[in-house]
Amino acid sequence: MANDRSNGNEYTGPLARLLLGVLVLCLFAVFMIWRIDSPRVERFRAQITDQFVPRLDWAMAPVTGTINLLKDFQSYQRLAEQNRELRSELRRMQAWKEAALQLEQENARLLDLNNVRLDPRLTYITGVVLADSGSPFRQSVLLNVGARDGVVEGWATMDGIGVVGRISGVGDSTARVILLTDASSRIPAVIQPSGQRTIVAGDNSAAPPIEFLEDDDQVRPGDRVISSGDGGVFPPGLLIGQVALDPSGKLRVRLSADYQRLEFLRVLRHHGTAPVSDTAHIIGPQLPAQPVIAQDGPTQ
Repeated sequence: MANDRSNGNEYTGPLARLLLGVLVLCLFAVFMIWRIDSPRVERFRAQITDQFVPRLDWAMAPVTGTINLLKDFQSYQRLAEQNRELRSELRRMQAWKEAALQLEQENARLLDLNNVRLDPRLTYITGVVLADSGSPFRQSVLLNVGARDGVVEGWATMDGIGVVGRISGVGDSTARVILLTDASSRIPAVIQPSGQRTIVAGDNSAAPPIEFLEDDDQVRPGDRVISSGDGGVFPPGLLIGQVALDPSGKLRVRLSADYQRLEFLRVLRHHGTAPVSDTAHIIGPQLPAQPVIAQDGPTQ
């Protein structure tokens, strides 16, 4: 029995190696046939394909069915996701519609207040942002307007919606703007409607914190933050942003200006507030002095 087993092992090993070699040769031959670029070989390949591929449809049916099922499931998922997005967009559109109606009513009321006069000195120059030197330590942009355009250091800049920063460094044809988010920026502001005065201090983040607030309880997220005009840094009444609460509970300002798309900036011409030198004309007109009439006493 042992001899028979050993003889079987002696024949099995060489036979397996022979079959493996034949299989490798067949695969190599098939590979070479499929790589040869010849019309005759191409016809041969076409005949092989016509003979074997149609007969494999029954074997590919489960695979094809599974693939179609997966595609239908993915299509259903996309439809469900699009449905959710459309519902969310519909809710946003309804909110925008309500906001538009409120703004329309507010605009109608404001049009009645046509006696309000704006400061005629508060004009602006439009400049193009040439470069952005934003970094973790300094955040500023470069404008293509400078001293030849009358730009003065300290003037405020806006993007058409909110305050962006102030001019810090003026060349002949360019000017540097320090953004509100820069760590060196300190802007006096007023929070409406509470009237709380505060300082918007940059800290190189997208939402600068609020410092030196008198009473935190009177401030709510969503309150408007505008420039106060204190110190003559900025003109009063410029929109800065809205109050927001960060995860740590600290009050910050969500800036109204779009800092991701700073292409054009308005440089506001502001020459400060005229000082009051004669307070008598403010209190009232100065009356002329009345002559004093001396009265003679009775004679003895």
